Amino acid sequence: MTAGLLRGIYLPRTADALAFAMSTYGIPLLVLATTRSATLTGLAFALEWVPRLAAFGWAGAVVDRRGAAMVFSLASLGRGLALAAGAILLYLHPSGPVATATVMVLAATTGVLTEFSYIAAETAGAAAARRAGTRAHRVQAVLLGIDQTATLTGPALAGLLLLTGPPQMLAVTTVLSLLAALLALRTPPSSLAPDRAPKGQASAGLLTGWRTIRSLPALGWLVIGLTLSNLATGFLQAAGPVIVVQHFGQSTTAVGLVWSAAAAATLVTVSICRFAIDRLGLWPVGAACGAIGSLACLAAAQAPDYLAYLVLVAVLMAADGGLAVVLRTLRSRLIPPEAFGSTLSATILILLLPFPVAGVLTALTPLHALGHVITTCAVLQALGLFLAFARLRTDPALRT
Repeated sequence: MTAGLLRGIYLPRTADALAFAMSTYGIPLLVLATTRSATLTGLAFALEWVPRLAAFGWAGAVVDRRGAAMVFSLASLGRGLALAAGAILLYLHPSGPVATATVMVLAATTGVLTEFSYIAAETAGAAAARRAGTRAHRVQAVLLGIDQTATLTGPALAGLLLLTGPPQMLAVTTVLSLLAALLALRTPPSSLAPDRAPKGQASAGLLTGWRTIRSLPALGWLVIGLTLSNLATGFLQAAGPVIVVQHFGQSTTAVGLVWSAAAAATLVTVSICRFAIDRLGLWPVGAACGAIGSLACLAAAQAPDYLAYLVLVAVLMAADGGLAVVLRTLRSRLIPPEAFGSTLSATILILLLPFPVAGVLTALTPLHALGHVITTCAVLQALGLFLAFARLRTDPALRT
């Protein structure tokens, strides 16, 4: 079981997650370094997420019909080719309109392809968690640990490589994407796509996913609370380069260090949550993480310097990691396997709707007003999580 998980789930996920982290956090840095524009940085963040949201329904249905292995491999390969083309163009045109157009197109293209590989990897991970039975949260914690390890190293690596030049950063991300595609090809289909649906019974897409969420109140309430929470975390991600570079006067490498510190704190939290859920259950752990995250976000709006900002963002994202373990465990437990890809797509679509909104807010908000927007987002986050966990306090799905 362990060897099968390592080869079939964990290794492909590791390579893909590192490429995901470098592109997601590195491309907004690339835009800021190339254009020196806070507005274009915010718009690039929105461009990363809007096509992702548009691709979710299609991605879930394709995974349900074709299997996770094929979708994962082709999506990683496509992202690698797009990044390679971008590296060549930026090498030939390091500045000017061509460079600006290249980085903005890369933001949109990598966003779409990354979501296909992510849906495929999550579908395989959920199947492995179901096979683990009562230890499902441990499998999900390992997967989340892989993601956070990638987030620990990816942004910092992207920031360091960016100092040597944009083509170099994109070249390394290309290699990681191609490695993920190769690992998926070497993986037995039964390991990476265990729940592939028969062609005549494949999911109808987002409509099926939304219906499934509506039929599972526990999942629905948790998704609502986390959606409002994601507006706060999304805004901190979108505005991070502007806050760190222009407000605190730090370098692009310092932006990557913020998210690397956040990932390190999240890794510790995920490890603790594995044992805390064993002893206490899902609800107490989730409610505690929600309270800590809301307080940290409120404090981040008033951070007096870069170090305080880094610590508070790390605490916020660590708490968010605990909430992610609760959500992943709950959805792997409740969602029917034959509709998992489509329901996962619908769930993530709802959860990620705040991210393009955060990008637009960053583009429209003056530098001096960013703290006020963070405060507003933190209040909405606290309200959403309080209502969600208040409704779920006696729900058996979080007590089992």
